[in-house]
Amino acid sequence: MEVQIKAIHFDISEKLSAFVNKKIEKLLRRFDAIGGVEVNLTLVKPETARNKEAGVKLAIPGGADLFASKTADTFEEAVDLSLAALEPQLEKVKDRK
Repeated sequence: MEVQIKAIHFDISEKLSAFVNKKIEKLLRRFDAIGGVEVNLTLVKPETARNKEAGVKLAIPGGADLFASKTADTFEEAVDLSLAALEPQLEKVKDRK
């Protein structure tokens, strides 16, 4: 299973990359229907307090891709919020099978 992390308008640190991978691994253990994950981390301009955006796209085999995007003060918080928004969508996909 491939996890792609893209950093837009900044260089991603090892710590942030490890955090994202850890969160994705936890999600993959709960939902085996995920075929691929793409995470886009964007530093939104202009510089404001809530300028870190995380967009998470999950590829579901045989179905439509799921997507959630959230903006927060930190990338970690934005990733957590995005994954939390995806969980109800994943539950619906899981229930259909």
